[in-house]
Amino acid sequence: MRHLLSVADLDAAEATALLDTSDRLREALLGREVRKLPTLRGRTVITMFYENSTRTRVSFEIAGKWMSADTVNVSASGSSVSKGESLRDTALTLSSMGADCVVVRHPASGSAHRLAHWVDTAGSTGGPRIGTDRAVTGTPTAIVNAGDGTHEHPTQALLDAATLRDRLGGIAGRRIGIVGDVLHSRVARSNVLLLATLGAEVVLVAPPTLLPTGVESWPCRVSHELDAELPALDAIMMLRVQSERMHGGFFPSAREYAVRFGLSEDRARLLPDHAVVLHPGPMIRGMEIAPAVADAPNAAVLAQVRNGVHVRMAVLYHLLAGAPE
Repeated sequence: MRHLLSVADLDAAEATALLDTSDRLREALLGREVRKLPTLRGRTVITMFYENSTRTRVSFEIAGKWMSADTVNVSASGSSVSKGESLRDTALTLSSMGADCVVVRHPASGSAHRLAHWVDTAGSTGGPRIGTDRAVTGTPTAIVNAGDGTHEHPTQALLDAATLRDRLGGIAGRRIGIVGDVLHSRVARSNVLLLATLGAEVVLVAPPTLLPTGVESWPCRVSHELDAELPALDAIMMLRVQSERMHGGFFPSAREYAVRFGLSEDRARLLPDHAVVLHPGPMIRGMEIAPAVADAPNAAVLAQVRNGVHVRMAVLYHLLAGAPE
């Protein structure tokens, strides 16, 4: 695996291998007073975030540090980006400094793919990089997509799949509902693709105004009636309403959205007893999900966060430690 740009690049065996590695790394850390593995000692991981983030940025940093990598955080406001430097020049600068992996979040869809193309091209034509033992071969920097616009968020989908495996015992044959602002959600797109690859049946539930053009070609079913879908779901994933990406009225009011598509306590009672409740965060409590539902025993929101560290450790391991493909 050279880069992780999209879950569409993973087949079922590759995705399962990442999830299995995540499980093994979690087990390796159990009982350790100092949570450190020497796996990536000498490697340098840079997180480059052009959008705000808590869970993704911090979990990648923790993942790198727990595997003994040197981790560096770069924010747009604190870098030469604020002086007008292009994304390409910033990425190539970091690669030339010896970055073995750049984890990037950017508001433009496709940005991670462009970065991968640039560093691959530079690696094949620009000579060896400095500051790393891989400089002898000139191996390009690995790129991890930590969210590109409304396109994809592959590590979020992987951590959601890891959480579902833990809670349900498996994913194949399960019915998973994804509810809310699908139009602006890179999480929804990545989850639909990955869960379908792993054998789940996925149902998208959203108002027509919050569904993207071409959704009928996705490997899922679409519904507009949440109550009708709940009794048959093994898990439900509530999406964040991304008001910062909305220009215009996509629904009449927050109250009406909550009435039609929020997971209230009454709605949660329609779910089977074994059903799992997920949310990628941050949650808008009272609109997307009732506080009591978010904190209930069948809610796996904090488990998603914990699994996020181990899954991102697995991704870095497969990219940088020479794991068999």
